[in-house]
Amino acid sequence: MDPATAMVIDGQQAFGMIGAIMWAMLRTGAMLMAMPLIGTRALPMRIRVLMAGTLAMAIAPLLPPPPAGSGIDAATVLGVARELALGVAMGFGLRLIFEAGALAGELVSLGMGLAFAQMTDPLRGTSSGVVAQWFYIAFGLLFFASDGHLAMISLLVHSYQALPVAAAWPDPTAMLGVVPELFSMVLRGGVTLALPVMVAMLATNLAFGVLARAAPALNPIQLGLPVALLLGLFLLANLATEVATPILNLFQVAFGAATRVFAP
Repeated sequence: MDPATAMVIDGQQAFGMIGAIMWAMLRTGAMLMAMPLIGTRALPMRIRVLMAGTLAMAIAPLLPPPPAGSGIDAATVLGVARELALGVAMGFGLRLIFEAGALAGELVSLGMGLAFAQMTDPLRGTSSGVVAQWFYIAFGLLFFASDGHLAMISLLVHSYQALPVAAAWPDPTAMLGVVPELFSMVLRGGVTLALPVMVAMLATNLAFGVLARAAPALNPIQLGLPVALLLGLFLLANLATEVATPILNLFQVAFGAATRVFAP
């Protein structure tokens, strides 16, 4: 073969590989940017871009070939928007599940008297209570300890197998039906996690309320806040050994909902 012809063929193959990586990086990068923990300001933007590029290069050879390049036209723009939307949908589903932990922490804080203890939370990009941050960190630790990051990569590869680049999307109504179901599961999961502590705090506050009516001279209101705080911390310490199962069940719901986004 003529060296010039071989160089042209090698150049075309190189551009094809670069195109495949760039197409894979769209969905991968959007998913990482929307994920909790990884897609937050706590992780620098350069690290997130490097992670997206590395992951795209790793999975690009396993994916179906992308569409042939035809310049910047309407089909290409719509394809890019579709890839970004699908990646954001998968990552945002998992982020919603993490918000169940934040909701549980806020509900517990109300009973413990720590609702005023707000501080900047870099993992969520806003101010939240200290108990909510504890639940959020617990979700993150269990996510990585249970190989949730590997499950996300598997979900990403499966999404390309079920819905390749430039493929027509399935029925959008079935995809939109995932949102209310996932949102209700988030509310239910947050209340379920916080319910044991909430009931104990309610009983404690009722007891001190009755004591304040029966013996106001004892000034039980000043004693109620320290007791509620100590009791809440004690219950949270005991709850830490029991939250793994319900949190893992929430993760399974999130992955199931993300799968229904591209394969309803």
